[in-house]
Amino acid sequence: MRLRVVAAAAAVAVLALVATTTGTARTASPAAAQKDSITVWLMSDAQSNWPEAVKAANAAFQAKHPGADVNVQYQTWGDYKTKFEATLSSGNGPDVLEFGNSDIPKYNAAGALAPLDKSDFPNSGTWLSALTKAGSYNGKLYGVPYYAGARGVIYRTDQYKSAGIKTVPKTLAEFVADGKKLMAKYGKNDPNYSAVYFPGRYWYAAMSFVYDYGGQIAKTSKGKWVGTLDSPAALVGLNAWKATALALSRANKTGDEAHPQQALVFAKGHVGSFIGNGWEWPYALDPKLGNPGLEGKINAYPMPSHVTGRYMPTFLGGSNLGVPVTSKNKALAADWIAAFTSSANETLMATAGGVIPNTTTLARVNASKPTLAPFAEAAKFSWFVPTTPNWANVESANVLQSMLSNILRQPSKTKAFAQKASQQITEILNAKS
Repeated sequence: MRLRVVAAAAAVAVLALVATTTGTARTASPAAAQKDSITVWLMSDAQSNWPEAVKAANAAFQAKHPGADVNVQYQTWGDYKTKFEATLSSGNGPDVLEFGNSDIPKYNAAGALAPLDKSDFPNSGTWLSALTKAGSYNGKLYGVPYYAGARGVIYRTDQYKSAGIKTVPKTLAEFVADGKKLMAKYGKNDPNYSAVYFPGRYWYAAMSFVYDYGGQIAKTSKGKWVGTLDSPAALVGLNAWKATALALSRANKTGDEAHPQQALVFAKGHVGSFIGNGWEWPYALDPKLGNPGLEGKINAYPMPSHVTGRYMPTFLGGSNLGVPVTSKNKALAADWIAAFTSSANETLMATAGGVIPNTTTLARVNASKPTLAPFAEAAKFSWFVPTTPNWANVESANVLQSMLSNILRQPSKTKAFAQKASQQITEILNAKS
């Protein structure tokens, strides 16, 4: 995930607009602005995968606001931010805009989006935690959760069975014990075998251990960000991750999950499981790059927590929907978002497009589909990075990646590496742009 800083000219324009724009974008009464129209920018995923949900939202919105038009325009991930930033100074942008959940924090911080009232939207009390955090800034909501993607443990059912593992693990302790059975069965004669493929720089999965034990990457204190990877709770999580990775993985300690793509490593037969996104399952079966012979030998389950009855928090990808501060029809825009994210539409998106709904109450919509159900279950517990534009600089500096790789190569210095990373995070997050 990479965030670009809003262009200086656009930021100035936003600040000028904010100075003359007050209040929260509340949903509109049926009689309000009936002849007005709103423009909605959605990514092309909606057009390809759940057009009926868009159609249903438009119908519900227009039933409430007769005469109001909805102009849905489909965008691409590659250029939507550049196009949006250009509209901030011209004032002719959309009324509703889909943001990647990793992109929206910078616009929240820049004042580019109108605040929203959480109570105006369906299922707001059960929204996925990470999507809610992504759409929030300084205690206010700016981006309504839309849909998500999550990571789970993708594993070889044949290897688990052969190693005597009869059920998937329900706790981290069971996960490690099962991994040791796999290492004893397959790793003894295969020096490249990993019960779980865990390259050293795979920070998305490693940070889940930190959050599982009550730690976090950073927190705010007295108006400033403080790196907290050296806190007692975070260190317990880091040590649990370290022990798991060292015992069960022979992956490159200086590599990550994308180089090479972990699903392809899994497909080669030297890996019993990996922590991956739902889309990586079919990727492992790709006839050209993966191994179609694994068809019927793969399944998945949520990564278990060290606490019985809970899953380990997962980092969520996904999208939020916001109302740009330049919108002249903010109340109508909020109404359309409410219609689009109804339970019926979220169910339709999940069943037609295979995404995870924005609420935990719909986690089992795809319960009968093994390629979808475990990842939706995993999303019930989630975490998100610090919501500040400067987070992008932490990523580009490879602070977490370097810390994790160093810990695996020099395990006795875990605390020292965590302290260094925390200091770097504190400095970067508080730096003035």
